[in-house]
Amino acid sequence: MKPTPAAQTLIAIDDLRVGVFVHLDMGWMSHPFPLSSFKISSADQIVTLRSLGTQHLRWSPELSDEPDAEPPPVPAAPAPLSAEAQALAAHRAALAAQQDSLQRCERQFSEATSAYQGIGDRVRLDPVLAGEQALALSDALLGKMAQEEELCIRLLNEGAGDKGSAHAVNVTIISLLMGRAFGLQEDDMRDLGVGALMHDVGKHGMAASDQHRDEVNPHHDPRAYEEHVARGVSQGRHMGLSAAALLVIAQHHEMADGSGFPLRLGSDRMSALARIVALVNRYDNLCNPSVPSRALTPHEAVSMLFATGSQKFDPPILNAFIKMMGVYPAGSVVQLTDDRYGMVVAANSSRPLKPRVLLHTSGVPRDEALVLDLETVPGLGIRRSLKPSALPVATLEYLQPRRSLASFFERARPLVATA
Repeated sequence: MKPTPAAQTLIAIDDLRVGVFVHLDMGWMSHPFPLSSFKISSADQIVTLRSLGTQHLRWSPELSDEPDAEPPPVPAAPAPLSAEAQALAAHRAALAAQQDSLQRCERQFSEATSAYQGIGDRVRLDPVLAGEQALALSDALLGKMAQEEELCIRLLNEGAGDKGSAHAVNVTIISLLMGRAFGLQEDDMRDLGVGALMHDVGKHGMAASDQHRDEVNPHHDPRAYEEHVARGVSQGRHMGLSAAALLVIAQHHEMADGSGFPLRLGSDRMSALARIVALVNRYDNLCNPSVPSRALTPHEAVSMLFATGSQKFDPPILNAFIKMMGVYPAGSVVQLTDDRYGMVVAANSSRPLKPRVLLHTSGVPRDEALVLDLETVPGLGIRRSLKPSALPVATLEYLQPRRSLASFFERARPLVATA
């Protein structure tokens, strides 16, 4: 097996074998693998790679296994490291794993929002193609989720794309994780993903002033805003969306107590998928409202939903949502029981009071700070949640709480700090 002579870093697709370390120079939604660079470990992976429609792939010979090579000699045991050197090596490994996971999440979120923007651009010009692309994006997200056994919601450094795109992807990610928690079947998950992704499709082409409910402006006409639901259903039909996905679009503003719109249906007349999206949509709108100064912290948003949502949202769905998001969802600013300040970067669905927290650590640059997993530190917990404005100035500058929240999913147990 030889790489292409001209490049020496390309390998013909027919020459792939187990042990070759390949790099997929394509968007993550263009392939089903959880990573874009990996060592081939099975014949099934080779079959999938050959189905991608490319004749060559970039590879790293130095990272690949040599075919039929003699096993390398066993190296002499290295001299034992000092406790300080071991701690430094462990810190570097944990930091590298932490940064790699975050960068992967941010890259994938950015690609998802870009894909959603492309769908929006085609909704009116070629609705059938837009519908096909919406299904493809939903399937891609589901495919990535299927690669991980246990997932958690990860706070990202920055949102990507315009506000509408970020909102659509946020709602889709959390809704799909909810569906996953409920064990929905594959067809239901696809309908949930497409419905969540396109729940606001009716806003495309509307005046910007009508795309959000404005309770402050006395001249705002709420009926103009509410029309986006009927517009969305009509547009969804033109896109060829399934009946279940259309119900999500039609009912994502309905409430369990019949106080929603446009039909005041009540929980018993809403589809299960729509009940999920209605709750997640409300949560994201509380955290990322059209007027940023009115944003709630994630902890405040969950607390409000818990206090007032038992009538407006389906109780089993609300309880599952709070368990999945955690009492202190990603993005919450907190003070620990030892008085240190931090920001929650990932929730722990099995132990809602023990999330993973980025701590304000004096003398350590923010981009080198390790995340603290509270589940692994006995006796340490969260004392209270805070508004960012209540933080000391130095802590506020260090933690940099988000003005807008963007979330993605990652493995529930990455390598993190434990002390």
